[in-house]
Amino acid sequence: MIARSFTVAFEGLEARMVEVQCAVTPGLPAFSIVGLPDKAVSEARDRVRTALGAMSIALPSKRITINLSPADLPKVGAHFDLPIALALMAALEILPAEEIADTVALGELSLDGVLHPVIGALPAALSAAAEGRALLCPRACGREAAWVGAARVLAANSLAEVVRHFTGQTLLADAQPGEVHVAEDSGDLLDVKGQERAKRAMEIAAAGRHHLLMTGPPGSGKSMLAARLPGLLPPLSASEALETSMVHSLAGLLDEGGISRVRPFRRPHHTASVPSIIGGGKGAKPGEVSLAHNGVLFLDELPEFPRSVLETLRQPIETGDIVVSRANAHCRYPARFLLVAAANPCRCGYMADPNQACARAPKCGADYIGRISGPLMDRFDIRIDVPAVAFHDLDLPASGETSAQVGARVAQARAVQSKRFEGMPGLRVNADAEGETLEQIAAPDSDGRVLLTRAADKFGLTARGYHRVLRVARTIADLDGADAVERIHIAEALGYRLTHTG
Repeated sequence: MIARSFTVAFEGLEARMVEVQCAVTPGLPAFSIVGLPDKAVSEARDRVRTALGAMSIALPSKRITINLSPADLPKVGAHFDLPIALALMAALEILPAEEIADTVALGELSLDGVLHPVIGALPAALSAAAEGRALLCPRACGREAAWVGAARVLAANSLAEVVRHFTGQTLLADAQPGEVHVAEDSGDLLDVKGQERAKRAMEIAAAGRHHLLMTGPPGSGKSMLAARLPGLLPPLSASEALETSMVHSLAGLLDEGGISRVRPFRRPHHTASVPSIIGGGKGAKPGEVSLAHNGVLFLDELPEFPRSVLETLRQPIETGDIVVSRANAHCRYPARFLLVAAANPCRCGYMADPNQACARAPKCGADYIGRISGPLMDRFDIRIDVPAVAFHDLDLPASGETSAQVGARVAQARAVQSKRFEGMPGLRVNADAEGETLEQIAAPDSDGRVLLTRAADKFGLTARGYHRVLRVARTIADLDGADAVERIHIAEALGYRLTHTG
């Protein structure tokens, strides 16, 4: 008799169905696992044998063969423990084979039979729902998987609970979805003294998801401004929350199974490696660009990042996804993020202050900012100088608008864009528009076109730069409640595009 259970193997965000076949046949006692398992899967035989022994279930003196089908698909991870144990107990006629075959299972077994949490419960639940099967997982993963309402999710603490469920002794209750996480306090925009132009630039960047580069001396408030950007962004929509949570599920970042409606804010250190930024490592896991999907990727001290790391950002900025290619894995992850970067004008940071600048100024500034390649610099829609704040301004009372006030305008502009791109797959905000669509929604009036043409000729705008000015101008018009892109919108967009940065 060959018994079957089902689990999944992950290829990027896709959870591919894997059939776990178990045969118990006469022959010399042996327990083998075939089907391209990695080391963690191969070691499952010892965990399964010991966990069954803890339940007083002795394996027969026969040859036990576990086959993971399809055989040419790499199997990675300890979540194969539970489906292997289920298939084995079905082959031994301890559990009903028909019910086991109707369940997708994943979970890591401890030696005493306790089920430990594993990554990927959310995409596994989606795959189970597509197959019309229930999902069985550890208790700690149940709240996460239960967000997929189309699939029945059973969560157990131990292998003993699983056995009692399938034998009809004590049925497992359906898992309930975890809580929706609320936004953490990221500070208020009102806390930032001065820097009104930078605040306006952040509002435009948030409204249209335009990439932003801030350049200024140390202590001018660049990091402080960036940290308040999440407070300006609207909550994730239901579809965006599911996309983002699937990536975070594969990275093991979902806290207590809760789905977050808060947009991610990732700020990797400048010593980060290429795999940590774009993804990779064992199993080609998602990197920072994917963990920031639908949110913000903040790169502080941008010129300090290795050149090889910075150049990898060019492709996901344009396409909105990243393909991680390794010898045994080829995975595609979403990576549609708002890039915010901060940089000092030079190595010492005080190039504009003759009393503190080094002897190499201003050449040191050109050398320092020159670490950022021209093609990457061209991908920043908005570039602003953030000057130092005078000491006497720090003693002034708070002024300006709160994050809630600015966020309300951003949400209104985002709503206009959602209606504009309704029925256009892949388009959500102005930054996504290109080609004919961009020409239709951002065509400037006659005065605006004349201004844009003159600026393009005088300052040598690239075709990419020309189109990015149009996108920013469209967003400025949305914030102003204007139907058409006018000269004043083009002028402001050009002001952000042509700002001196070092």
